[in-house]
Amino acid sequence: MRRVVVTGLGAVTPLGVGVKRSWTNLLAGRSGVVSIRGRFPTVGSTEIPSQVAALVPGWDAGVWVSGAEKAKMATFTQYAVAAAEEALGDAGWRPESEEERSMAGVCIGSGIGSLDDVFNTAMSYAAGGYKKVPPIFIPRLLVNLAAGHVSMRYGFLGPNHAVSTACTTGAHSIGDATRFIQHGDANIMLAGGSESCIHPLALSGFCRVKSLATAWNDDPAAASRPFDRDRAGFVIGEGAGIVVLEELEHAKRRGARVYAEVRGYGLSADAHHMTAPPESGRGARMAMRKGLVQAGVRPREVDYVNAHATSTVLGDAAENRAVRGLLLGEEGWGRAGEVCMSSTKGATGHLLGAAGAVEAIFTILAVHEDILPPTLNLGNPGNPADTEDAAAADEFDCNYVPNVAQRKTVNVAISNSFGFGGTNASLCFSKLR
Repeated sequence: MRRVVVTGLGAVTPLGVGVKRSWTNLLAGRSGVVSIRGRFPTVGSTEIPSQVAALVPGWDAGVWVSGAEKAKMATFTQYAVAAAEEALGDAGWRPESEEERSMAGVCIGSGIGSLDDVFNTAMSYAAGGYKKVPPIFIPRLLVNLAAGHVSMRYGFLGPNHAVSTACTTGAHSIGDATRFIQHGDANIMLAGGSESCIHPLALSGFCRVKSLATAWNDDPAAASRPFDRDRAGFVIGEGAGIVVLEELEHAKRRGARVYAEVRGYGLSADAHHMTAPPESGRGARMAMRKGLVQAGVRPREVDYVNAHATSTVLGDAAENRAVRGLLLGEEGWGRAGEVCMSSTKGATGHLLGAAGAVEAIFTILAVHEDILPPTLNLGNPGNPADTEDAAAADEFDCNYVPNVAQRKTVNVAISNSFGFGGTNASLCFSKLR
């Protein structure tokens, strides 16, 4: 099987535009969660119980696309284009021949796509009918247009693929792209996820299923608190993460810098519930185990887990149980305190379809720089006292890297992503062997 390495990184996140800015702010313990009171003129928007979100700060589309291009691109596509440009520049590669372009592809997805376009066009249609629907409506709306625009921009003629699997999208995109390279469909892939759907309709929908944090509107930076006893829902976020994946020998021939190797990719289904995981964390554990088996890695060799942990009561508990069950098993660590996992969503909120890709980048950097990013707002790990599972508080005994980054040699790391519909993915990265 052909080996796949990561040679470029690009990101647009609530911590800043660009990987360096995002990573620096993450390690410094800064939060990208802000108040959105008064941001939307939509009728009823002030009645939405959650008034916080993780917005991309200082976004200027004109830095990355022309005026004509901007008109054709929804915001999630603009984010993807910006992250792809940074990733390719970081990798130091551009195709110079038809043959190179034929072996270069794109795999970029989104969980929701352009909700703004759906809402605004529906309102225009309701007010004025057929002629009020702009001809660019469908091309801006489609989830695969982020990949399409990136492919057209660089002339990549290889796989042009888009994933849409809710909050697992970014991880699935990277895993699928890895397999395209392993099976010879491409030598280089741009892969990741992008999302921009912070809109009253999305906020209302997630609030109606009781997913969003609503108790921290007056203290936004404290709202996203993975693994903490006071956690009470996720914070919606936006952004994009794109990685350059490359066949190892191809990377060696051009003298590319390698951040990490993609060792394994595990997938599973909960087959349980539309929005809630099983308490046992069965599906999450299965995805991780499959990824490690593919990687040829024993549980004890996993130095760090970047958890999906979104700051929901059920989700964090289930994932914690899954990670402990796998990494403290027969071939695992001897003590729970030796299991190191953190959730970077404490700083970024939950980027939905982009989450898995951005968090994969943070995991890759943890491997590359031997540092564990922190879980913000974590003062008291466990389950809320008023939950049926409160007695399981003693299970929250791992090293969750609370509030401050930690130095540690990271040879192998896992990045987890789980989504509505019970879809799970786990990516395993390591230092190049």
